[in-house]
Amino acid sequence: MMKQKFLWVAAALMMAACSGSDNENGTDPVPVICPIAETIELTPVEQELVSENNDFAFNLFRQTQDVNKSQVLSPLSITYALGMLNNGAAGETQRQINQVLGFKDKDTANEFCKKMLTKAPSLDPQTTVSIANNIYLNKDYALKPVFVEKASTFYDAQPETRDFHDGQTLGVINQWASDHTQGMIKEVLNNKTFNPNAVSYLLNATYFKGTWASKFNKESTLDEDFQSYSQPYPKVPMMHQTGEFDYAETDTYQALRKSYGNGAYAMTILLPQAGKTVADVLKGLTADSWKQLHESLTETEVQVALPRFESHTDVDLADIMCSLGMPDAFDEMKAEFPDFCEKATFIGLMKQVAAIKVNEEGAEASAVTVIGMYETAVGPQMMKFFYANRPFLYFISEQSTGTIFFMGQYSGK
Repeated sequence: MMKQKFLWVAAALMMAACSGSDNENGTDPVPVICPIAETIELTPVEQELVSENNDFAFNLFRQTQDVNKSQVLSPLSITYALGMLNNGAAGETQRQINQVLGFKDKDTANEFCKKMLTKAPSLDPQTTVSIANNIYLNKDYALKPVFVEKASTFYDAQPETRDFHDGQTLGVINQWASDHTQGMIKEVLNNKTFNPNAVSYLLNATYFKGTWASKFNKESTLDEDFQSYSQPYPKVPMMHQTGEFDYAETDTYQALRKSYGNGAYAMTILLPQAGKTVADVLKGLTADSWKQLHESLTETEVQVALPRFESHTDVDLADIMCSLGMPDAFDEMKAEFPDFCEKATFIGLMKQVAAIKVNEEGAEASAVTVIGMYETAVGPQMMKFFYANRPFLYFISEQSTGTIFFMGQYSGK
């Protein structure tokens, strides 16, 4: 096993982030005592998977972005749902899934998902991370034993057989989603999207709750104008803080990384430079530029202003995933899932519901991805100002691997 070469948060920086700093303006970070962060060791093949999967994350967000709307997504949740289903795929369908998500093969994806499932929740005792998977099966169908075995071994998913016409299954699925997101996602399917004739529903729930390593002082939060892309500008509660943070800037954006707990997880915020837009920033984001960005971050004294906000996103992923390069899975004439079910199936529904809350204490984020399988008929150390009073991007990622758990855009509404 080989340690990821870009372990972005060193012990000294983590201790500095946890200790806070003095500031005469009264907006200094509120200190939090935290232990040294653990890391997740990846093989070279798994490191390549993370890089390719982060490229998928950026491509996904480019497909879904609306400059006038705030939104949040979890590319990792999609990776788990499709990674689990991929064990039932074959031929061109499996090749397309592997290519879009950056999987070398399904076995590598299974091992990576198992590793993150078991290790990610224990990296920081002050940060809650959970990854859960489940499969609901219509009683009229049977799953292939090899698929059930892999779902259980690598995704800790135990298929549950139910009568989809019992009038209760929809509520059971939504309750599972709520239970595994601490009530943040109360409804992932409704009467219009739930199909009682479906073969199966595969679900992933990803949940995160982290406390800032340096909290904002609530007394410093003020209502201020947010320079959205449309006027009149909305008023938003703007949190203020001055201290030492990991910072970098390019001609296109300013970057700030703000850690949670012991530094195992962090939020990276990309704020477009004056005259630039979120689209300009997104245009240049790749796995390589993402890695280079984090390698360029240096501890800098920064005066930070960040909105306190909440966002909720409900997105249909079928057309998006087709456009990204895996159309066969959604085509009942071309889909190949011979190892999934005794009957021929295709993806008839794929969607994600996600939510995030960011405040003075930290952040809470969750996402549920559901796949419905249907039967086929066939610089210098000087003061910097990071004033996020205009639309910006943000990412919550695990630091030792660089895996992006959540990514979003805040547009002021």
